[in-house]
Amino acid sequence: MRAEQLRVELYPRSQWEAMELGIALVRMHARAIWLPWLVLSLPLFALLNGLCLWLGQAWWAALLLWWLKPVFDRIPLYVLSRAVFGDAPALRETLQAQWGWGWRPMWGYLSWRRLGPARALLLPVDLLEGGVRVADRRRVIGGAARGTAALLTWVCANFELVLVLAALALALMFVPVELLSESAKAAWALIADDPPGWVQVLLNALTWLATSVIEPFYVGAGFGLYLDRRTRLEAWDVEIGLRRMRTRLTSAFSVLACAGVLALALPHTAGAVTPATTVARENTLAKVFPRIQQDPDFAHAVQATKHDPLLHPQRTQTVWVPIKKGQAPGKPKQPAWLQAIAKVIALLGEYGLWLVMALLVGLLLATWGRWWPWLRGMSKPPAVVPSPVCSEADTDAAALPVDIVGSARMLWQQGRCRRALALLYRGSVETMMTQAGVVLVPGATEADCLRAARAWPDMQARDTFIGMVRIWQYAAYAEQLPDTDTFDALLQRLAGSFGWRT
Repeated sequence: MRAEQLRVELYPRSQWEAMELGIALVRMHARAIWLPWLVLSLPLFALLNGLCLWLGQAWWAALLLWWLKPVFDRIPLYVLSRAVFGDAPALRETLQAQWGWGWRPMWGYLSWRRLGPARALLLPVDLLEGGVRVADRRRVIGGAARGTAALLTWVCANFELVLVLAALALALMFVPVELLSESAKAAWALIADDPPGWVQVLLNALTWLATSVIEPFYVGAGFGLYLDRRTRLEAWDVEIGLRRMRTRLTSAFSVLACAGVLALALPHTAGAVTPATTVARENTLAKVFPRIQQDPDFAHAVQATKHDPLLHPQRTQTVWVPIKKGQAPGKPKQPAWLQAIAKVIALLGEYGLWLVMALLVGLLLATWGRWWPWLRGMSKPPAVVPSPVCSEADTDAAALPVDIVGSARMLWQQGRCRRALALLYRGSVETMMTQAGVVLVPGATEADCLRAARAWPDMQARDTFIGMVRIWQYAAYAEQLPDTDTFDALLQRLAGSFGWRT
């Protein structure tokens, strides 16, 4: 690379600053990157989706586009590698370069290196440098930055996933709250349970859009890491500084050379040639280089520097050295009774656990009759085959009877109290919908019915409906049925408020 022509200021950066440099380059040359990206990837997206949809496996298109990411990564890398040394290439130049530039390393990046986590860092090594020992260059350039490149891959993959999920959630934001649960279930069934072709193509389009947004930033961040690694390893910043210094000195030398040539070209004044005479000159060496008086503060600073712990570090290290046999202290002789006690303690320590285990086993065997029945009671009881449940078909679920009050009273007298209250609740809801002019969605709850009853202009009928809903809730969810007198009073109140025939 021509380091002296770089358009960016190079100096050793942290790895995060290097990635920010690459992302800033992508933003600066966004038009030159995304225009060829769309021109090349959009037709391929349409072709793959059409072909896979014709084969009945539209999800293959998303998998193929994801696998071909390294091929499209050449576009932002080509633009950035030219833009840092000059102007960004035009659209035609970028498109023409994609037919023959960087195809040789693609076989590796589409096969055994496709799932490599440091692809953004190593791709510039193969495409911009090449050579016969490119494997050694990858190992050197990767170095300590390989972990950061892997983290960059993980973060960008999560960003793409977040964009796809956000687009799906955006569609559900336009669904009313009352229909959100049913719509979410329907959407999940549409996506998961044998989705039609247009749904698969839509999901592929969301994946392609997320990739098109994030992938150029991913390549740019990896290119920034690559520039930082080259700067650290090859001292590009020092080289650029030296080249600039040479340019300044060369220009100054040219001016001095021109002045010398002009001075030599000037005409000399003619005059009598006088013989050379020797003139004694005073020795001025002592004036130019006077004797330096050593400053005592300077000498003190030199001594302090010699004892500076940062410049001359010292440490104390303790080492265990074995004592020679001749210098080993003699062991004092212990009395016999103390040695006997020590042996007993040693035996207890060695065999004590076995003694404790033997005592526990003996205790369990001695109390067998007490804990064994209790332990058998902890076993899982045998499975009991449940008796078949006798259910009664709801013949009145399709339509309400003409005489709701008479039918409910007959059900109550037959002992089918819950069915009677259910009939009254259904009739009340139908009457409320008719007189209030509202429509309830299928599966509406009691709370939905109470909210819809606010539009009922008849306040007396609305209060009666609220009382009926409360009685039904107590019966349905708390198993609290009203007595006969309360039920008869409820029938009279409903018939009077709703105009039912008695």
